[in-house]
Amino acid sequence: MSNRPVHEIRLGHVKAVIWANNSGTEGRIRHAVSIQPVYRDGDTWATSDSFGRDDLPLLSKVADLAHTWIFIETQNGLGRSEDDDRNKPISQEKTGNRAGSRR
Repeated sequence: MSNRPVHEIRLGHVKAVIWANNSGTEGRIRHAVSIQPVYRDGDTWATSDSFGRDDLPLLSKVADLAHTWIFIETQNGLGRSEDDDRNKPISQEKTGNRAGSRR
């Protein structure tokens, strides 16, 4: 993994940090996510390893947003090698079909 996260998501006191790991032999980027509650400890922000009852809905939301971000990045080609491009489906725009059109 790199030393810096590729993306962070924070809702209230729950934060997800997304890391990218180039898996070398497969030529793919694999993402790892760490989710932690954050809180103020005096003048500084700190993290914990456990969530309170009221954090659980935000935990679910943050995990969903992290999943969505990784999915979109992978679909945009950032998680694929060049060899995977040959297996991409042809977009509807290239074929002239539009969503909702009836032919």
